[in-house]
Amino acid sequence: MKNTLLLFFIAMLSNTINAQVKTISGIVSDQTGPLPGVQVYIDKAASGTETDFDGKYSISASKGDKLVFAYLGYDTKEISVTDTLIINVILEVASNQLDEVVIVGYGVQKKRSTTAALTVVHSESIQRRTRSRNVKNNSPQPVHNQLAESQLSGISYSPAEIKISGNKTVSENNLPLYIVDGVAIHTKNNSIVANLDPDTIDKIKVYKGNKAIGLYGSSAKNGCIVIRTKRGNYKITNDEKYAQLTENPFKRLALSPLSTFSIDVDKAGYSNIRRLINAGSQIPIDAVKIEEMINYFDYDYPQPLGEHPFSINLEAAKTPWNAASKIVRIGLQGKEYLNEDLPASNLTFLIDVSGSMNNQNKLPLLKSAFKLLVHQLREKDRVSIVVYAGAAGVVLEPTGGNDKEKIIKALDNLSAGGSTAGGEGIELAYALAEKNFKPNKNNRVIMATDGDFNVGASSDKDMETLIEEKRKSGIFLSVLGFGMGNYKDSKLEKLADKGNGNHAYIDTMQEAQKIFGEEFGGTLYTIAKDVKIQIEFNPTKVQAYRLIGYENRLLADEDFIDDTKDAGELGSGHTVTALYEIIPVGVESEFLKEIPDLKYTQPELKNEYSDDLFTVKFRYKKPNEDKSIEMVAVYKNQFTEMTPDFKFSSAVALFGMHLRKSQYLNNANLNDVLTLATSGKGTDQKGYRSEFIRLVKTVDSSL
Repeated sequence: MKNTLLLFFIAMLSNTINAQVKTISGIVSDQTGPLPGVQVYIDKAASGTETDFDGKYSISASKGDKLVFAYLGYDTKEISVTDTLIINVILEVASNQLDEVVIVGYGVQKKRSTTAALTVVHSESIQRRTRSRNVKNNSPQPVHNQLAESQLSGISYSPAEIKISGNKTVSENNLPLYIVDGVAIHTKNNSIVANLDPDTIDKIKVYKGNKAIGLYGSSAKNGCIVIRTKRGNYKITNDEKYAQLTENPFKRLALSPLSTFSIDVDKAGYSNIRRLINAGSQIPIDAVKIEEMINYFDYDYPQPLGEHPFSINLEAAKTPWNAASKIVRIGLQGKEYLNEDLPASNLTFLIDVSGSMNNQNKLPLLKSAFKLLVHQLREKDRVSIVVYAGAAGVVLEPTGGNDKEKIIKALDNLSAGGSTAGGEGIELAYALAEKNFKPNKNNRVIMATDGDFNVGASSDKDMETLIEEKRKSGIFLSVLGFGMGNYKDSKLEKLADKGNGNHAYIDTMQEAQKIFGEEFGGTLYTIAKDVKIQIEFNPTKVQAYRLIGYENRLLADEDFIDDTKDAGELGSGHTVTALYEIIPVGVESEFLKEIPDLKYTQPELKNEYSDDLFTVKFRYKKPNEDKSIEMVAVYKNQFTEMTPDFKFSSAVALFGMHLRKSQYLNNANLNDVLTLATSGKGTDQKGYRSEFIRLVKTVDSSL
């Protein structure tokens, strides 16, 4: 009887405890939509969860627990668990001040203020300023300036004010609705609308308040601007530009015994692909740069111990997607310096404030990103700011890194409008950097733009020539890309390559934190320049090879020892990984075509190196020197089990091959990518590998 009562008591207690623990779920969003990657956890608990790409989460909690929702760049929110099982949360962008938006026609200018208002204005002062600026630049007036002069037919607006309440910052939700030729234009494309050629416009009308809502519904709560073009069939098109890439093929050693390329530490390719996947956009094949995807992630390579600024790490194993081939991994680990040990920096921010930067994910995001950098500056660092639109100008003379308030105020005062004189901006930024040049210090221009240059020197060739000339000054160049719709990846990558710098794409504040926070030293301090790699496989072991990625980094074999040939730069703490797929001697492969026998040339095989699989050579220069230093490493003919890092880098490569519709997939699918990535995920303390796995699942579910 006692045992029965005891069991009954235990069962009742268990039911009571289980009743207290329940599954809470919901969606976390901001004013623009769902937020992926938000950290959700119980206050003071050791672990938690995070939102998926739809902003959804699920977590076990008990009544009375306090749920914490944390996301970089947003105010943290805490909510107590009650009886409800669904808790939806809206996070607010972290900001201590409100913005005033002034719409000139339908171009947006931003001013700092303690109130929020959306204003449609028509003023003689704006008219005079607009006229003088465009006469000086001898360029067509953007529509938002032309509107201010009221010279187009059908304009039916007068000075008015539409109040906005309850918003800490201006976002896409505060902007008016645009109707062009009867089609509503999403706010993310307003910069494209704002740069319509005035000559194509027939009529413009502006509706406000209840009139706008009555005609176009709640989406017009901030006013509506109706545009009719002369043709009547205007369409928003994607004007992003990517350099054309042709996938590296297998090469026979008998015809191509050497493989030579420049390193690439750019990471823009991965964050841009992430942006496209998150947006549900089609991914252009040429946007997929496999080496930039692989090098986005950190790998567990050891720090260098000798005189050289990087360590060399070699591995070889079975290819996960092809039983008939092997895969080789070459990894470099740059020496990592603490921020306080880095030399003083002479930084010049070169910021695009043209009309095309008027989107929330461009200039406003740019400002927030640069503030992260400013907070890391030291007293010995110096910052100048140059901006360019229709013309270029200096908005901040050299200022000490300890005067953060002054630098941030200069950033806050920036607003977008006008055409884009990128070449003029580059000239002025380098001139200012040269004027304040500090020998043996970190002299660098940091350019931030969407790459949409349209005034003065603007072609890729013009930019290449300009930057090649400027790099002789000893000033390095970092290039940061922003925005979508007209992002010019090809131009920005070329600028960074020729400017002895790196190229990154910032799509979120999380990415800004990675670039300016976690990788501050690598982003700003070069430890080795013109780094080249040349690999020679042993023809007694290998009959063919192909380099995975690096298509636009290939060098002629003779360029390896030519110190006048430019190559990639390695920053503090940076890692570089390159993968080769090889076909061993005696293995038949559908990827190798028969070639005729050579009549006059026969390869001479040297048996004394029969134990070697390959030899790899590296050349680099110290940042302030012009003569290269060579390193050599030999890998013996051995194949081991893949380490977790090797598996993960191979998974990223395979995903890139899938996105590029590679001919070398060998029937591998996204499940193979997931299996490989999951087994190579490791500890993943910062969550980047988990994010990659979610990206793959997102692509898989969309097929």
